[in-house]
Amino acid sequence: MANPGDTSAAFCATLVDEWIRSGVRHAVVAPGSRSTPLAVALASRDELELHLFHDERSAGFAALGIGRASGVPAILLCTSGTAAAHFVAPVHEANLSRVPMVVCTADRPPELRDVAAPQTIDQTKLFGSAVRWFHDPGVPADDARHSWRSLSRRAVAAAIGTLPGPVHLNLPFREPLLGVVGDLPPAQDAHVRRAVIGVDSFEADSFLHDVSGRRGIVIAGRGSGSDVLEFASRLGWPVLADATSGLRNGAAGVVLAFDPILRSERFASSHMPEVVVRVGDLPASKVLSQWVARSGAKVFQVVNHESPVDPDHSVSRVVVGTLSGIVSAAGSAPDSCERDWREAWLAADVAAQSAIDRATAENSSEIAAARAVTAACPAGSNLVVSSSMPIRDVEWYGSVMNDVQVHSNRGANGIDGVLSTAVGIALATRRPTVVYIGDVALIHDTNGLWGLQNRGVDLTIVVTNNDGGSIFSFLPQASQVDHETFELLYGTPHAVDIASLGRAHGVRHVLAGDAARVRQEIVEGGTKIVEFRADRHANVAEHDRVNAAVVAAVDAATA
Repeated sequence: MANPGDTSAAFCATLVDEWIRSGVRHAVVAPGSRSTPLAVALASRDELELHLFHDERSAGFAALGIGRASGVPAILLCTSGTAAAHFVAPVHEANLSRVPMVVCTADRPPELRDVAAPQTIDQTKLFGSAVRWFHDPGVPADDARHSWRSLSRRAVAAAIGTLPGPVHLNLPFREPLLGVVGDLPPAQDAHVRRAVIGVDSFEADSFLHDVSGRRGIVIAGRGSGSDVLEFASRLGWPVLADATSGLRNGAAGVVLAFDPILRSERFASSHMPEVVVRVGDLPASKVLSQWVARSGAKVFQVVNHESPVDPDHSVSRVVVGTLSGIVSAAGSAPDSCERDWREAWLAADVAAQSAIDRATAENSSEIAAARAVTAACPAGSNLVVSSSMPIRDVEWYGSVMNDVQVHSNRGANGIDGVLSTAVGIALATRRPTVVYIGDVALIHDTNGLWGLQNRGVDLTIVVTNNDGGSIFSFLPQASQVDHETFELLYGTPHAVDIASLGRAHGVRHVLAGDAARVRQEIVEGGTKIVEFRADRHANVAEHDRVNAAVVAAVDAATA
């Protein structure tokens, strides 16, 4: 009978070898004992970059960041027990954001389950329907050697399929946990290839017929490509591009400040579209979504995956594919609408940008900080934006970004794991990375700071510190709940000294007195925390002031 340690070692070495053949280049490991066979196998291969994270939740979000930035799953590994439960949040974000990830949870063998063995919980289908595939192959057995490589390939294939996302392998190991790796099963002439979704000519012709010659807009979110610009140009439409679309690079036809522009009742009511084409994920702007609903326009959703994007139940037709694929498949090109339709939108955006510049120069607010962040990010860098107010301020008031890849965890829209996600993105790309984050989100993920200075990344963390949760001041609770209760439940002041937090982790801290200093620190680069202090109680009034300035400018420019 084969030694169980040797069999486990060969099993894990085979998985890792096949993952490397499938293009995997990163592994994120949280320390533990039961995971030893796979951890050692991962550490033994020079083709893999292995990243150790002490905290499982931080590790999970780092793996999410790697998959988000590269499109290739990282291997995420932890030991048995509640360690695996800390992967729940990043797995759900990976599911909803369609980010590939291969999650490996080590487990106790069957004879140690349900008998009060330490570090043992029920890990079967721990992540429920959030994963694309779950499999527990049982304790490694030599007579199953023929299946090891196909198991490895299938995990990657499921993670990068037509609906990318997380895969969960639950791997029980018997002691001894260390063994000698013998001969591996021979590699097969089989490779993992990413599936491509196409659209047929009938559907393409029908879609283009419905949009041809009509006044419309394209709403571009994450998952958009440069083909959006060509498509919109053919139709004479503006592109309302959110921060994660990758289209805020100064290209012709792109509108940035669509949220404050649509707060002009005169412009919004006189520029109702007949057709709306949404590409990829949705922007954060509620003003935009409510305006689309009020317009009565026919809404088409174009996606490159097989998951619905229709939270307001307004979509008339879903087209699975890409705009370039649709145009290529169609028998004829669409007709453009009248020329002045797009020109009015672009004139409104020019007026809005000038108004935002003037307003932010007058007052160094959270809006000014967001604009400074977007203006300062160097070409070729990453910008990771937290949910809550940061993503909204960047979306509504951000400037043109030349060759900057913007990321945000907008699947579940949580503020957990933002910093760790950014670390993963920086590790995957080895490019300068800026994080724009609120104080509560930073505190929520301080474990992402562990060992940061030793990871070889250029990570500038810009934190807006208003001592609490600013976004709740924009909600009805702010006026319907007494001040003391509001501060207790929603304002949540924390009084954390961010400079001390940085020192505790060996990360340099800079206090930026104004938005100009924020911009300077980003341009200089380097791993550090740049703290910008703001008045949470004045934030709503400042947003109202800037929005009013934009509305006045848009009304004057488009009268």
